[in-house]
Amino acid sequence: MTRQIKLGAFLPGGGQHIAAWRHPDSPADGATSFDFHKQLALTAERGLFDAYFLADGLAVAFGGGIEGGNAKVAGFEPVTLFAALAPLTKNIGFIATASTTYEEPYNTARKFASLDLLSGGRAGWNVVTTATEAAAHNFNLDQQHPHAFRYARAQEHVEVVKKLWDSFEDDVFIRDKDSGVFFDTSKVHPALHKGDHFKVRGPLNVSRSAQGHPVIVQAGQSEDGRALAAATAEVIFTAHQRLDTAQEFYRDIKARAAANGRNPDHVLIMPGVSPFVGRTEAEAREKYARLTSLILEEDGVALIKGLTGGTLNLAGVDLDGPLPPVEPTEGMKSRQALIRQIADENGFTIRQLYQHVASARGHYTVIGSAEQVADQLQDWFENEAADGFNILPPWLPTALDDFVDLVIPELQRRDLFRTAYEGRTLRENLGLPFPINRHGALRTQAHAAE
Repeated sequence: MTRQIKLGAFLPGGGQHIAAWRHPDSPADGATSFDFHKQLALTAERGLFDAYFLADGLAVAFGGGIEGGNAKVAGFEPVTLFAALAPLTKNIGFIATASTTYEEPYNTARKFASLDLLSGGRAGWNVVTTATEAAAHNFNLDQQHPHAFRYARAQEHVEVVKKLWDSFEDDVFIRDKDSGVFFDTSKVHPALHKGDHFKVRGPLNVSRSAQGHPVIVQAGQSEDGRALAAATAEVIFTAHQRLDTAQEFYRDIKARAAANGRNPDHVLIMPGVSPFVGRTEAEAREKYARLTSLILEEDGVALIKGLTGGTLNLAGVDLDGPLPPVEPTEGMKSRQALIRQIADENGFTIRQLYQHVASARGHYTVIGSAEQVADQLQDWFENEAADGFNILPPWLPTALDDFVDLVIPELQRRDLFRTAYEGRTLRENLGLPFPINRHGALRTQAHAAE
């Protein structure tokens, strides 16, 4: 089969752009409207997206900040929302964010295994380490854990979750009413994990799903983030402004995956793209200019402060001057470096910088006709920069409708995107293999040796 683009839809109900909620087309209460999220899910499924993706924060960010915009001061916990949306859809996957820093592996494994069963095998877990001091203050800490600590804990957290997801072999349940035998006790296995960060006995009290277990997704770009992604992730979301940096990341992750004994084709790289689409380039640029004009200055300043680590003091600083030097913090190191790179390479003032990153927090913003947007996606896809893309419509629902109604048909015309779902599970649609249960594999090997 011809290699085709995979697509995720990043659809926070309040909109992606920090001024999205102010747009006349967007509902002001979209972040907390279930009916609106339902509308978005059905539109994304009509567009044959692989998955509906939601990030998540564990703290309120007033006036903008890294969580983005006033519309993000309140919203749904993703797994809860997706459990409600799953029965209303048939094929689209649901990738929810959960923190390895502030959750225990058993809780994480249980809720994602439950979502996977409820959805018929369409769940994915976006593994995050949760930066920001504000989140730390909600979990018994005076300051956030150091970057290296968060990633060491994350590595072990994912290891424990995967052990728990293998608690039940695939054919464990007999459910024979005549004999009274419900399950084969020899095919239930405790995790028996004891490591530097966790001690978990198990087994998990939720069985495996039609896709084995949820797809593991990760988004780190720092050295620690790349190591974690190459060792554990099946889908990697990443942020790049240029083809060459996207290519470097793509090739590095594929090489690291191979060094970990993994098939690089089973590690999908999906950069974020925020598209402003029009029937002409002029129309697309009008849409961009209109949304940019709605940015509140205080929101733009707060956004830059959050993206650069949270310590930057811009009080009294000329916003039409350059971004001052910022010391790196223990927050999102890769994003801090990216924002500095964007400012320096483009010679942006602070105002120009927040206008530039307002739609996608450092992800690639594309402005143009359907053909022009498709050209950009095709260029990255065919030149070792992407296996697909995480689409970040800048405001909702219009920008999602534009992409589905204009760009998707153009990609299909070029045979770059599906015309129907390949399967019913998220793994089948992404082209990822079914994860063999470790205990079942050992049993098979033992039988073969007899």
